[in-house]
Amino acid sequence: MNNTFAMNEMTRSFRQPLVEAGFRELLTPADVDQALGNRSGTVVVFVNSVCGCAAGTARPGVIEGVKGLSSPITLTTVFAGQEREATARARTYFPGVPPSSPSLVVLQEGEPLFVLERRQIEGRSAEFVASEIRRALASV
Repeated sequence: MNNTFAMNEMTRSFRQPLVEAGFRELLTPADVDQALGNRSGTVVVFVNSVCGCAAGTARPGVIEGVKGLSSPITLTTVFAGQEREATARARTYFPGVPPSSPSLVVLQEGEPLFVLERRQIEGRSAEFVASEIRRALASV
């Protein structure tokens, strides 16, 4: 078994709930450019992670926060520490936002409208994360 396969198997449970909730995995820099390069509309970028606050708070909160969206919003995710080039490329689309994982950025017409960093997620509940996302998306 090669390392890439082993890592993909290990992180499947960290990825699958997001995919099932409608998030598109951006696995390569080309995927990122295709999803974020248009610079029109609203795009949610969730920077996934293997840390405990991602598992217990961020992922469940993000999934709950985007449930039932009525406006056309593109949901995307990159995985920090796994698809490093894709994550680095995604971060170029939100300059001035410090690298943080997990984190969530809402881009409106290509500009960061809302940022939720790890420091704002740690020690909080999934419900808090969901309400922050819903509040941010209510303005788009």
